[in-house]
Amino acid sequence: MRKEILIIGGGLSGLVTGYLLKQKGNYSIKILEANSRLGGRIYTKKIGSAPIELGATWLWKYNTSLLNLCKELNANLFEQQMEGDALFEAMSANPPQRFKLPPNQEISYRIDGGTSTLLDKLSNELQGCILLNEKVLEINSSDDKVLVKTSNSTYYCDTIISTLPPKLLVNSIQFSPELPNDVIQIANKTHTWMKDSIKFSVVYDTPFWRKNGLSGVAFSNVGPFTELYDHSNASDNGFALMGFVNGSLAPLNLEQRKQKVIDQLKKFFGEEATQYISYEEKVWRNEKLTTITDNQFIMPHQHNGHNIYQKPFLNGKLFISGSETSKEFGGYMEGAVRRAFNIIENL
Repeated sequence: MRKEILIIGGGLSGLVTGYLLKQKGNYSIKILEANSRLGGRIYTKKIGSAPIELGATWLWKYNTSLLNLCKELNANLFEQQMEGDALFEAMSANPPQRFKLPPNQEISYRIDGGTSTLLDKLSNELQGCILLNEKVLEINSSDDKVLVKTSNSTYYCDTIISTLPPKLLVNSIQFSPELPNDVIQIANKTHTWMKDSIKFSVVYDTPFWRKNGLSGVAFSNVGPFTELYDHSNASDNGFALMGFVNGSLAPLNLEQRKQKVIDQLKKFFGEEATQYISYEEKVWRNEKLTTITDNQFIMPHQHNGHNIYQKPFLNGKLFISGSETSKEFGGYMEGAVRRAFNIIENL
């Protein structure tokens, strides 16, 4: 009889875990995703020909597990556009200063078609295993099985693998028996990747910044955006700029942030920056299925890969996985993939 495994979370770590289990062939797998879409903190929005990344975006040559996965699934990569000068704003009273980017910098890569291309390829391998709009509410462990109650149904399994951020896990699901106190305490002090990020992208008809010898790269000590990059697609027929907004602007509404960003882009690039097709953004602290909204400050990557996450719970029936629990590259896509492999090795 095949072992029944239930995976909570249809983000990268959950999908890779399911993919690896299916390859083994001796497991019955279900992936429960609370959202109406897959991906978790990967979120690609298609605006015309431009795939806009409002979540995880880049990978590097040292992300070997992620690179190997992309190769295996035929997800093609392309280099982040960095050719040309960059701009830096030190003080609001002065215009942005132009400077040359340092040579031989670490090359970052993007996935052709958007990071969601990887999700699509994984989900195609997992047809029939994925259930959307299934928010897990309770996990009850008995001697032989685990009972999982969701917003819509009840499931039974032999093993459950959570890929939720640890803080979200311990604050959104009721456990019986309860998780150990030290797990709850560490989870509540574990940083959730992307929680503090506000990502935005502005789509244009043309990459007008390039005609002036600019790379689209910009940095600001003033804000509202703190850093900016050319976000045009691999075919270079869909054009955009993408960056990060200062987290202090999260209390503003979309229109207020948008106006501030466009005003700053005009200051950096001139009037053409106001002639945009679309402004898109994602305030990750507001995503209730990703993070717990509170005023607690947690240092970036705090407790990512903590030893407490490396062992199973509920008498070996529960594994706490996901990017934040990875010993290496915790809080990145590479960590999500490595942790999936680690979990499979320890089942």
